[in-house]
Amino acid sequence: MNKNIVIIGGGASALMLASLLPKNTVTIIESNAGLGAKIMVSGGGKCNITNERMGAEYYLGDRTFVQYVLGSFNEKALIKWLERQNLMPALRKETQYFCKNSAKELLDIFLKQSRKQKIFTNEKVLGVSKKDDTFYVRTDKRTVTANSVVVASGGLSFPKLGASAIGYEIAEHFGHSIVKTAPALVGFTVQKEQFFFKELSGISTEVEIKAGDELCRGSLLFAHKGLSGPAVLDASLYWEKGKIEIDFLPGFSWKSIKESKKLISSLLPMPKRVTKAFLIQFGIEDKMGSKIRADELLLLQTLNHYKFAPAGTFGYSKAEVTKGGVCTDEVDEHTMMSKKVNGLYFTGEVLDVTGRLGGYNFQWAFSSAYVCSKSIRE
Repeated sequence: MNKNIVIIGGGASALMLASLLPKNTVTIIESNAGLGAKIMVSGGGKCNITNERMGAEYYLGDRTFVQYVLGSFNEKALIKWLERQNLMPALRKETQYFCKNSAKELLDIFLKQSRKQKIFTNEKVLGVSKKDDTFYVRTDKRTVTANSVVVASGGLSFPKLGASAIGYEIAEHFGHSIVKTAPALVGFTVQKEQFFFKELSGISTEVEIKAGDELCRGSLLFAHKGLSGPAVLDASLYWEKGKIEIDFLPGFSWKSIKESKKLISSLLPMPKRVTKAFLIQFGIEDKMGSKIRADELLLLQTLNHYKFAPAGTFGYSKAEVTKGGVCTDEVDEHTMMSKKVNGLYFTGEVLDVTGRLGGYNFQWAFSSAYVCSKSIRE
């Protein structure tokens, strides 16, 4: 194997890769003062590592590409690897694996493993070039030579944690296509017609959201800026522009409502403040179900398919991940190596592969790092 590998980035994918490669073969270059900054803030500080339900259907990207990489190092293999490092992930929220106490448990494993490699922190990569079989990685402090370069620099989300476009710039320099990037797993801002949502800030309710061809289930949180919560964040992955459709009353039966003496605000299975806000928008009095007119019932039933166009998203500063990235048509899924440049690899979020909420993006980071490590070792 090559004994001179530069990994650009110090996040989940980079750290897993450095852990899987032999001692003194890797140089990690990270722009932050420390490694794994995003690991520490993810999952409310407990890091949602992976998910029991795993498959390409939970990702935006080329499903054949994604499935091969996931299949090479799946969630079960990841958990076994972590257990060998004395980390026993805890199963929460039915199918999601988290660190038992805090994300520091996972980061400590990587920090221990990474001691066997050379690490440069507080150092920004400015560009990469190649002459003959040697790469030249230029930083703001030095130039490092390498036989192989792995771009594991992540996306544009969380700029306060050092996110930058350097991975895309390196890819473009070597002739790679970049699929248009956008914030993902992020809240929606709303247009004037939905400004009343902001008055409900802090309230959540269970919904189903259709965005494109995908259905996202879970809770919706009304926020100061618009809409957030797990279902909304998942929907942002599939939304480009135009309308989304929200079912505010999934599974609700309207059959008995006309015979009820209860008020509408008590009949509908939503928080009362939410129901009353919609009643005001519809111009319907909060009255007994038995007194609802036919035209009013039709209006209320639009809550099963409430359509509107978000104004936009909360942006990269609030986004958990970046969708889009290095086109996977130009990367070999068996090795994670560029099909254009021998010795140039891409792993993790910098690629055009983005998972839903629930540990999918960390699993992608780890699986792609594993495939890359296997290729480099061989």
